[in-house]
Amino acid sequence: MARRFTLAELDEAAALLRGGGVLAYPTEAVFGLGCDPHDRAAFDRIFALKQRPPTQGVLLIAADFGQVERYIDRASVPAEVMAQVRSSWPGPNTWIFPRSAEVPDWVAGAHAGIALRVTAHEPAAALCRAYGGALVSTSANPHGEPPARSAAAVEAYFGEVLEGLLDGPLGGLERPTVIRDALTGAIIRG
Repeated sequence: MARRFTLAELDEAAALLRGGGVLAYPTEAVFGLGCDPHDRAAFDRIFALKQRPPTQGVLLIAADFGQVERYIDRASVPAEVMAQVRSSWPGPNTWIFPRSAEVPDWVAGAHAGIALRVTAHEPAAALCRAYGGALVSTSANPHGEPPARSAAAVEAYFGEVLEGLLDGPLGGLERPTVIRDALTGAIIRG
């Protein structure tokens, strides 16, 4: 069984992530699987758990803009677009930006951009603060199955093979966050 962490044990959960572990954690609508985006071995374990093609890429979740700023090719984003995006954060809004050289290729998959969210969901934001940066966030489910909406569902999907589980409440959304292209406003996932 995965090591279960309570919200009072965020430092221990963050240490698991810093040590190369994969952690399930609550987000706005579903449980996510996360790891250090720069740790290729941990990232590969997430894709093995999900049985997901590595070309799909994932989004990064953060507690504040400072945790995601380095991943954005700022020169390609007009100031008014950046201001609009920043006014929607923190919140349940995921935006795709032109990516900087800081984004590992495996995180973006076959995509030219990088999807980023500064969350207002306190358990996820607190985890990012305890970890000290943005985290991979992809729904906690095998590819093609419904996303886990409870700690029990995460354990049913992944049982012994998952290293950690942060047990906390979801944020109350019925569906995962909308994903939009920051430059065009086009909805990629409604």
